Amino acid sequence: MTNGLAVADYAIIAGFFAVMLGIGFYFSGRMKSMSQFFGGGKQVPWWLGGVSFFMVSFSALAFVMHSEMVYKYGMVSLVLSWLAVPAAALSAYLFARRWRRVAETSPIEYIEVRYGSGMRQGLAWLGLPTRLLDDSLKLFAIGTVVSAGLGFPFETAIILCAVIILCYTFMGGLWAALVADFVQFAVLVAAVIVLPFLSFSRAGGVRNVLNAMPESFFNPTCPDAGYPFVYLLCYFVLLFLNYSTSWALAQRYYSSENDRSARKVGYLVAVLYLIGTSIFYLPAFAALVFLPDIANTKDVYPLICRTVLPVGMLGMVIAAMFSATMSTLAGDYNAVSSVLTNDLYKRLHKRDLSEKHLLVVGRINTVIVGLIVLGITLVMRTLQGSGDLFNTMAKVFGLFLPPVAIPMLLGMLTPRISARGAQAGLFAGIIAGLAAFVLGAWHPVLRRAEFLTFWTAGVTLLVMTVVSARMPDTGERREQVLIFFKRFEKDDPGADGVEKKSADTSFLPIIAAGIAAVGVILIAAVLLTCGLAEGFLSVCIGTALLVVAAGFWIAARKLR
Repeated sequence: MTNGLAVADYAIIAGFFAVMLGIGFYFSGRMKSMSQFFGGGKQVPWWLGGVSFFMVSFSALAFVMHSEMVYKYGMVSLVLSWLAVPAAALSAYLFARRWRRVAETSPIEYIEVRYGSGMRQGLAWLGLPTRLLDDSLKLFAIGTVVSAGLGFPFETAIILCAVIILCYTFMGGLWAALVADFVQFAVLVAAVIVLPFLSFSRAGGVRNVLNAMPESFFNPTCPDAGYPFVYLLCYFVLLFLNYSTSWALAQRYYSSENDRSARKVGYLVAVLYLIGTSIFYLPAFAALVFLPDIANTKDVYPLICRTVLPVGMLGMVIAAMFSATMSTLAGDYNAVSSVLTNDLYKRLHKRDLSEKHLLVVGRINTVIVGLIVLGITLVMRTLQGSGDLFNTMAKVFGLFLPPVAIPMLLGMLTPRISARGAQAGLFAGIIAGLAAFVLGAWHPVLRRAEFLTFWTAGVTLLVMTVVSARMPDTGERREQVLIFFKRFEKDDPGADGVEKKSADTSFLPIIAAGIAAVGVILIAAVLLTCGLAEGFLSVCIGTALLVVAAGFWIAARKLR
């Protein structure tokens, strides 16, 4: 049993951070325009965008919360996680192609053409606080996980995580984030893929685990714990809206090389969630046998890792936890910076600004966003625990996400929603949600996530529909809207007037180098500190990473 971090574990964590910095440095001199820094020049292949989307869509908090739910309630946690499969597939089918047609450097730049400048500014200012708070919660979560559960200092964890993310997104923009996401995905898979097998072996086999599970664990819902069917439906709606409108996730759609690739991004995410859910959360079932009666159930996943993993692999798990959170934050830092640069700064300066000037501003905004998130996280440390914060953020998303997301999505689907209708729906939905939240002090049911979600969504849709029917777009505004929708009429990926480009493949060697570096660090750290006998499994994992890296290197040579 591994009771703490060994020298090998610290070496692996340090090496992982060094690799991330190297990726940022590699791309630092290759960013020549705002389109490249924030949109990848629309040359990102679907498999890279899909893996990045997957990594950006969850953080270390997911490991903690879902493993705790599996340990306490059973299948309902897996069902909640698997809802991401239809949510991602439906989002890709309906909106991936549309996102690629309407966005270039910012996820809300199309709003001005569709609804006017007032709506664009409103969505920018409303979206910023929610994204910053959400990012702070995720940074707080990684600090909590690796400090309380795995023995890594809290302040060191969040400061290191924040600084490393800031460095490689500042230097390399979206391309650095995408490539780092893929290397982090390889680290994540390498770290956790053996965990289900080791856990069930420690528990005496699958049959022994099944016999230990209460009969209620096989139910797909858990009303007694607050997860009835209506909650599952609410969670699906929030996932779908988030996957379709989240700034960082939409970025993965519109940076794709063509329309078909954009849809493949979402379909790949659905497949990864279908497979990944089992790999990530099944070990918590086995823990019922070999770790019964855990006092603090939030430590289920870290305790499993410390109990069954050999030396070296615990460092890989911490690196994987960092990976999941760093991918999410890097994506958000770049996306939020794109909004600050393109939708706020550029709009406030009426004169023409050069690409070089905007690129510098984009990097400065990235630093500002990262420092604000770090500051909020350190304040959170002095206030309350991650459980309360998680519940609060779930309610905040139920309150704000539908009013913001529905006008954005319907604006791409139908010309019948008018600018005044969208504005009225946005503000009516938020006001209705705030009113319900205030009244929830006397009627707690009004503060439940499922009520807030359907209440704000219903009010937003109703007001948008009524106001659009009574106050439709006319004159020049109507002509603008009709021109806007013409970009969806043709199937040709180059229909927007831009010549179709083949995907850039110059990033393949850096992916190969990054994965190989992690593999070499893992093997060397284990062999130099504890020997082959004790770290045999870790050496095997490191060797597998080297084989994967070799595959990417060969592919790069052939394409060159």
